[in-house]
Amino acid sequence: MSALRHFAIGAAALSMSLSTPALAQEKTDFRVAWSIYVGWMPWGYLEESGIMDKWAEKYGIDVEIVQINDYVESINQYTAGAFDGVSATNMDTLSIPAGGGVDTTALIVGDFSNGNDAVILKGEGDLASLEGKPVNLVELSVSHYLLALALDSVGLREADLASVINTSDADMIAAFQTDDVEAVVTWNPLVSTILEDPNATKLFDSSDIPGEIIDLMVVNTETLEANPDFGKAMVGAWYEVMALMAAGDEAVLTAMAEASGTDLDGYKAQLDSTEMFYDPADAVAFTQSADLPATMVSVAEFLFDKGILGEGAPSADFVGIAYPDGSTTGDPNNVQFRFDTTYMQMAADGAL
Repeated sequence: MSALRHFAIGAAALSMSLSTPALAQEKTDFRVAWSIYVGWMPWGYLEESGIMDKWAEKYGIDVEIVQINDYVESINQYTAGAFDGVSATNMDTLSIPAGGGVDTTALIVGDFSNGNDAVILKGEGDLASLEGKPVNLVELSVSHYLLALALDSVGLREADLASVINTSDADMIAAFQTDDVEAVVTWNPLVSTILEDPNATKLFDSSDIPGEIIDLMVVNTETLEANPDFGKAMVGAWYEVMALMAAGDEAVLTAMAEASGTDLDGYKAQLDSTEMFYDPADAVAFTQSADLPATMVSVAEFLFDKGILGEGAPSADFVGIAYPDGSTTGDPNNVQFRFDTTYMQMAADGAL
């Protein structure tokens, strides 16, 4: 199954009520959480293969990688301090931990969705034909964000739809087969399954907004600053697996496919619509690009518009986001989300 890549209403507000932890200390034991999604399957392989253990031992630490079946719950647990890091999208990192006051760093920029997320119509038509129709999706999710941008591209707004119907990803395929459902927005592997229906028409997908739905491994900023070896071990292990995937190692890819509930061909198909940054230099270049701040401003505006950019956020600039060149968007006095290329650059330089 795909990870439920969305944020829970009130999660940021809940995290605000958590007591602020003491300044991070040097330590040797770390825990990170992940959930099933094409771009995050390497984390499970790192744990099962022993590659994570090898890199952790190199730096004299221990890193436990824990699979959490509920994606939102994994982010909530990280926000509450149960984990030192978690796999998350850029949007969910901004809304839950950063919006909730937990200073968080994007340690690894792993990929961006390049077709994995799609707007699908039942029957013939185009985006303009969504006007007056109900659309089923996981509300307040990357699907909701994709729909907003798709509508905007043809001069429509959500208010021009008949309704947006909150539908679990677990129910999406069955829902599309009912007479009442006219259009859906969802992600892989559900997209691939729905598009097997000859009556399904893909209207828009994440390849139309490249680089906006970004999949990350984020970590607690204070923990990383106090324990740089944690960052080095995580990044070193990650790019060892990226090299295996880039080389087409079928044993590695098959293990990931089976762990995600598909076969090798199915997993490769999902990778085809995912812009994986196998080379750390490519991840660094993406993170340092001028496009990223513009994307994050757009994401912040979406979250603020939906009322979920932190509890009582007065504007879309509520949370400050810092970039590798030292620039910020949002409130520079409330920086809670940081894109840092330090460790990815070390991997690119062979310095780990």
